[in-house]
Amino acid sequence: MLDIELIGLDRARTEGPSAVEIEELLALALSTAGISEGHVAVEFVEEDRIRELNRDFRAIDAPTDVLSFGVDEDGTAAGPRELGDIVICPEHTDNLREAVIHGALHLTGMDHETDDGEMLALQAELLRWVML
Repeated sequence: MLDIELIGLDRARTEGPSAVEIEELLALALSTAGISEGHVAVEFVEEDRIRELNRDFRAIDAPTDVLSFGVDEDGTAAGPRELGDIVICPEHTDNLREAVIHGALHLTGMDHETDDGEMLALQAELLRWVML
């Protein structure tokens, strides 16, 4: 079972996804890698906070839309699996559903900066499914 923690959802735009929809998007994206158990936190933050995280962890001193921080990335854990954290800045995100899926796919180990387009293709396919 997935244990999903949502933080700062009130910062998301009113037309954004509900808590239930975010949980469903996470479950869908994570299931593409066979992940059905573990804890993941999704935090919605302001521009200053995501800029700070982007600077500290990626050496890019600029805000961005979404960052992911995997924890038990190899799948082994001493206790319940800690998948990681997804941080989303609604001010820099055109589509919050896409940001949730994007962050979750990163937690599965996918990386659009190093693959041959597989992650973004899967992201687009998942978005087509949920937007029907």
